[in-house]
Amino acid sequence: MNVKQNRVWCLGKGLALFLLVCLLLSACTRGRALKRVEKSGKITVVTFNSPHCYYVYRDERMGFEYDLAKAFARFLHVDLKVRVCESWDELVHLLYSEAADFAAASLSITPSRSKTVAFSQGYLPVQQMLITHKNNAGIKNLADLEGKTIYVPERTSYEEGLRKLRQNGLDITIRALKDVTTDELIEAVAKGKIGFTVADSNVALLNRRYYPDLRILFAVGKSQALGWAVKKGETPLLEKINQFFDTIKENGTFDEIYNRYYAYLERFNRFDIRKFHERIQVLLPKYKKRIEEAAEAYGLDWRLITALVYQESQFDPMAKSFSGVRGLMQLTLPTAKELGVENRLDPDESIMAGVRYLRRLYDMYGAADEPDRLCIALAAYNVGKGHIEDARRIASEMELDPNKWSSLEKTLPLLRQRKYYKKSKYGYCRGTEAVFHVRQILAYYEILKRQGIEYAERDFEEQ
Repeated sequence: MNVKQNRVWCLGKGLALFLLVCLLLSACTRGRALKRVEKSGKITVVTFNSPHCYYVYRDERMGFEYDLAKAFARFLHVDLKVRVCESWDELVHLLYSEAADFAAASLSITPSRSKTVAFSQGYLPVQQMLITHKNNAGIKNLADLEGKTIYVPERTSYEEGLRKLRQNGLDITIRALKDVTTDELIEAVAKGKIGFTVADSNVALLNRRYYPDLRILFAVGKSQALGWAVKKGETPLLEKINQFFDTIKENGTFDEIYNRYYAYLERFNRFDIRKFHERIQVLLPKYKKRIEEAAEAYGLDWRLITALVYQESQFDPMAKSFSGVRGLMQLTLPTAKELGVENRLDPDESIMAGVRYLRRLYDMYGAADEPDRLCIALAAYNVGKGHIEDARRIASEMELDPNKWSSLEKTLPLLRQRKYYKKSKYGYCRGTEAVFHVRQILAYYEILKRQGIEYAERDFEEQ
């Protein structure tokens, strides 16, 4: 046994011994976590730093798991503290050392993991999907993977699933890499550095919009579910977690959070994404400086404005719709006059006026929290603030929160129905299109926010 192997063997034995001691101690301290949380007024979540779990953008904390954890803290009427870890082993250590109360880290519930931690009910069904480059033709089913090499992070459910396939007779080479993330491997596939990797369906879907050359092929295992984890013996806290998921799935909060990160992606196909990336590369440089200046002048993110311009006109300064709106920002004639625009086809005038108008709308909806406020403002840009007021009134009548975008997603489409629009102050509205409009802008915005994030260059063959 060489030095490296000896070190790995010792670390593995050390971790096993640590877990055994923790399991024995937990038998004596069952149920302490919830009492500790209630007494201290705070709860600590351990998670991973990734687009699916937790990250910081423009000084704002984000992430699907983070938003769920934040909602759970509100459910318990306590504050949330976040601990970020880098591996499954570290996550388990933080749980059993009581440095964290629960784990919300996009964890698939597997038999092997369930031996170490206690899982909540599954809250999101996922499948492990095989991912490759669009040029990698001829892979239609598992049999076509014979002789292929698949890269995954080590000690993950992906590695576990691939080993089962190999045990069942599939001749594949598994490269389980240390200190590498799923997102890094997906990027490596997109750049042609490696041939194949595996990711949960939600992760694959999220990354496809950043890398239009990706192909999501097929499932390589049975459907699984994501769950939150606590150390064994923490039954009271686990029961609270399950109650929380039952509640937010019933009242719509779960769907609202899910839609924030994933639902908008499902409308994209590879052609949409490729077209967007191509136009961003070719046409954006012509207008980028003016967009940045206008965004800075009115306190908005230039990436948001870029997404809006693309959705409105696809960077065509001569664009004209059936309704008569014109230019890059698709301004109506009355709005253009109100904003002092002399020529709607002038890119500089159009951009500055459009950004000023969006900021005015944004300021109107200060009673709404983010991201609802932004969504409502974008919808108002598309259909007008009058129709938004009608949709908000209907929301109130339906006992929905008029300051929630999830409410207006339901009520705006109703303004196409006669029984609703005949009672509305501003009449008929193509509300379904407004909802689609907002979803598209948010999806483009997310792509632009992710651009420029580069992972360290790796030579995967040497690991």
